[in-house]
Amino acid sequence: MRHEHDPGTLDLMTGGLLLGYARVSTDDQELANQRAELTATGCSRLFAEKITGTRRDRPELARLLDHLRSGDVVTVTRLDRLARSTRDLLDIAEQIQAAGAGLRSLAEPWADTTSPAGRMVLTVFAGIAEFERSLIIDRIRSGRQAAKAKGVKFGPPPIL
Repeated sequence: MRHEHDPGTLDLMTGGLLLGYARVSTDDQELANQRAELTATGCSRLFAEKITGTRRDRPELARLLDHLRSGDVVTVTRLDRLARSTRDLLDIAEQIQAAGAGLRSLAEPWADTTSPAGRMVLTVFAGIAEFERSLIIDRIRSGRQAAKAKGVKFGPPPIL
């Protein structure tokens, strides 16, 4: 069991481990500041990587998400260190929630899913993202219909 020997710092609200995630985009940037902030906050285990946020494969983030147990709290210095877009943030927050864990950002206290207010804010964000997706789909559909009305052909040309 993970919590038996050296539990590290436990979150007062959830009783789970405080796990930190740090990321920098380039080799020129340093992880030291994020590590120091996360350690000062009480994170007992840090997952850190030097990798651009646009890359889909972030092995340390994947390890962190795999490591999560119910009650744990993922802590980041800022949300942009964790996610590359609102949609990405919501997807990651959903994975964290599915594990029974929480998400906390030091720079954005409103994004603390261990509190009812933080969960509400992320729920509102999810609703806005869903609304935005439906608007995009409607615009694409309208654009395709208008293009078809003008005679634009979609798809590969017919093969004889």
